[in-house]
Amino acid sequence: MNSPDRFNEHLLELIQKLQEDLEAHGGDWTRPGFQALAVHRFGNFRMKIGRTALRAPFSVAYRVLFRFVRNFYGIELPYTVTVGRRVVFEHQGGIVVHGDATIGDNSVIRQGVTIGNKNMEAPSDAPVIGKGVNVGAGAKILGKIVIGDHATIGANAVVVHDVDADTTVGGIPAVPLHPPYK
Repeated sequence: MNSPDRFNEHLLELIQKLQEDLEAHGGDWTRPGFQALAVHRFGNFRMKIGRTALRAPFSVAYRVLFRFVRNFYGIELPYTVTVGRRVVFEHQGGIVVHGDATIGDNSVIRQGVTIGNKNMEAPSDAPVIGKGVNVGAGAKILGKIVIGDHATIGANAVVVHDVDADTTVGGIPAVPLHPPYK
């Protein structure tokens, strides 16, 4: 397969993901969460171009757009984060995602959420968030932990241990809540 064909495939994939993201954000392209995801997806797209003269201007554009989204909307979502499909960043402000983190399909992240490491001796340790996870405002998910599919993280919870699938956690440190609240 020649290079223009691969470029077109990657461009088509970018457009498809952006259409899904737009639908997940209620069809409103002005929402900061959608714009952050669009810049993130563009950053991934430009890395697939390969080391050609075309990649350089895309990289400059990505860096400018990334800084705009980070500084204007307060959503720091590096291109190195693995983000699933139809992820929603519900509100802007204070969202920081570690570059090695993973966020599964159909998850919802709200304002003030930090998804990062907890130990400077292990700077690449980052959370893996499963599919359909609902993360409440102000939650902190820290360290090399796994959040199971369809878990709910309560507002302002500090999660430092794995969370089982279909479990609701809350508190500091976060513990399972009984009965589970939806």
